[in-house]
Amino acid sequence: MDNPELKKKIAEWLQWDENEKTLSEINKLVEENDHENLSKLLLKRLKFGTAGIRGKMQAGYSGMNDLVIIQTGQGLLRYLEKHEKTLLDRNGVVIGYDGRHNSKRWAEITATIFVNAGYKTKLFGNVVPTPYVAFSSKKYKCAVGVMITASHNPKEDNGYKVYNSNGTQILSPVDKYIQECIVQYQEPWPNSWQTHVIQNNNLVEDPLEEVTLDYTKRLEASIICEHLELNKKTALMFTYTPMHGVGYNYIKKAFNVINIQFKATPEQKDPHPDFPTVVYPNPEEGDSCFDLSFKLADKINSTIVIANDPDADRMACAEKNLKTGKWKIFTGNELGALMGWWMLQCFKCNNPKVPLKNVYMISSTVSSMILKTMAAKEGFSFIDTLTGFKWIGNKAIELAKEGNHVIFGFEEAIGYMCGSQVLDKDAVSASCHLATLATFLKSQKKTLLDKLEEIYRIYGYHVTSNSYFICHYPDVIKSIFDRIRNFDGPNTYPKDVLKGKYVIKNIRDLTTGYDDSQPDKKAILPVDPSSQMITFYFTNGLVVTLRTSGTEPKIKYYTEMCAPPSQTDKEEIHKTMKEQIDAVIEEFLEPQKHDLIPRKS
Repeated sequence: MDNPELKKKIAEWLQWDENEKTLSEINKLVEENDHENLSKLLLKRLKFGTAGIRGKMQAGYSGMNDLVIIQTGQGLLRYLEKHEKTLLDRNGVVIGYDGRHNSKRWAEITATIFVNAGYKTKLFGNVVPTPYVAFSSKKYKCAVGVMITASHNPKEDNGYKVYNSNGTQILSPVDKYIQECIVQYQEPWPNSWQTHVIQNNNLVEDPLEEVTLDYTKRLEASIICEHLELNKKTALMFTYTPMHGVGYNYIKKAFNVINIQFKATPEQKDPHPDFPTVVYPNPEEGDSCFDLSFKLADKINSTIVIANDPDADRMACAEKNLKTGKWKIFTGNELGALMGWWMLQCFKCNNPKVPLKNVYMISSTVSSMILKTMAAKEGFSFIDTLTGFKWIGNKAIELAKEGNHVIFGFEEAIGYMCGSQVLDKDAVSASCHLATLATFLKSQKKTLLDKLEEIYRIYGYHVTSNSYFICHYPDVIKSIFDRIRNFDGPNTYPKDVLKGKYVIKNIRDLTTGYDDSQPDKKAILPVDPSSQMITFYFTNGLVVTLRTSGTEPKIKYYTEMCAPPSQTDKEEIHKTMKEQIDAVIEEFLEPQKHDLIPRKS
C-alpha cells in the first residue's frame, strides 16, 4: 500500500472498533485490497454541523456507526466541560431516540459516555418525537439535548442532533467547536463501549412520563376552552399516519386531551426501521405516502388525513373533496397560510389587549411570504430567517427577550412551530392545532380548502412551486453555482431569462453576502459560505431561490408568485410562472448537461 495515511487509518480502525459487523466490513475490504472504498470510508469524516451529523449507517469515519457515535459523544462531552460546565454539573444532559436501526443503541452509548464521566443523564426509556427532546432540554435546562434520528431520510441513514439548554438547535460557531473536540478525542475511552453501566445507575433517569404529562398539559392549555368543547361536540373523524415512525402513541395522548377522534393507518401505525410501505418515509413525497391512509379514510368516511414523518417533527395534511371524490394534499406553504391565520385568530381571542405590533410570526426566506402579506394588512409583525428551524427558534428567543409574543413559525418543508413551548418544528402540537382548525371550520360548514381560498381572496393569490434535483457530486454543484455568479463575465449574475422576456430586478446571494437591493449591496440576513443559496427577484413578482440541502445530495428550487387580490386569473398566473421556472432551470442549472436527476413524480 503506497498511501501511508490510509494505512494509518486502517490500523486505527481495526484497533479501535469493537463492533463485529463494522469491523468485519473493514477487514473484508482490506483482504480484497479495495483501497478505493477504504479511502472513501476512512479518509473522509462526517462533519459535525448545526444539524449535528447525519449519514448512511456503514463502517468508516464517513458513516454512522458505533465508533463514530463514541467519538461524537466524547467530543461533545469535552466541549461541554470547556464551555458549559456549570450547566453540565447542575442539570446534565437529556437523550432521546427514534425507531430507526441502531437509534436506541447509540442513545445508550451516548448516555454511557456522560454517566462514566459522572454527569446526570435523562435517557428516554422508549422512542420519542424529536420535539420532545427540544422541549426537555428547555424544561430541565440541560447542558444539551441529544436526539438520535435521521428524521425523514431513507432507512439506510441515521443521525445525531443537538439542542441548546434553551431548546433551540445549536448555531455556529458551536458546531465548529464540537467538531474540533471530536477530532481531538477520537480514540475511544476504555469504558465508552460498556453500556451496561447505565443499567440501575442512580445518575440515569427516564423522563418520559413526566415530560409527556407536562407537554400534554401545556398543549391542552394552548387551545381555547370553547374550541376544546367544539372538538368534542363536532366529532369530526380524522385519519392519521405516523409513517412507520414514533408519532402514534404521542398523537393518541394529545388528541385525547383535546377531544379529537381519529383512526390510525394500521399498516403504518407502529415504528418500523425499514419503512416497508413507502418508497421514502417523507410525507412531502405525495400520493405514495398517503395511499394507505386514503383507503382507510374512504372506508371510515373520514375527509382529513394528517401525516407525520418518522420522528414526528413534520406534519402533512390532505383533504377529500366530497364533490369530486378526489384528495388534495396541501403544500407546506398552504398549511402555513392556514395555520398562520388560525394562530392569529386564537391569539387575538385570548389576548385582546396585547398590541399586534408586539406579536410576531416567522418563516424561512424560501417559504411563502403569505405571512408577510397578512402582517401588512392585519398589523402584526413578521420577520423571515435563513432556511432551517435553528434560525426560526433562535430568532423567537431573541424576540421574546425583547418582550414580544412569537405565536407561529413555519417552513415550507412542512415544519410548524405553534407558540413557544417547543422552539423547533413540532408535528404533535401542529397536528392538534390543525385538527382544531378543521373542527372549527366544520362547525361553520367550511373545509380547509374553503378557508385557504378565502385567505387568498383577502390577501392575494400566493402560488408556490418547489422541487429538487439530485446530484451526488459536490464539484458539479459548485461549478453550477460558480457559473451563475460569473454568468456574463467575472462577478456578473444573469439579468433575465428567455432572451429578455422575463427580467430579473434584484439578486441576493447568501453564500457570498451580495444583495443588490440594498444600498451597500450587502445582504441583511446571515451569510453562510459553506452552502449555496441564490435568490432571483423578477420584475413581474416571481421569486426563485436555488439552494443546496444541508443533509441530502440535492439542488433545491423554491418559487413563489405573489399576486395582488385584484389579479384573479389563476390559469394565467400558473402559465406564466411555469414558463419562467422552466427557463430558470434550463438556463441556470442545465440539468441535462450535468446529469441532474429530477425528483420522481
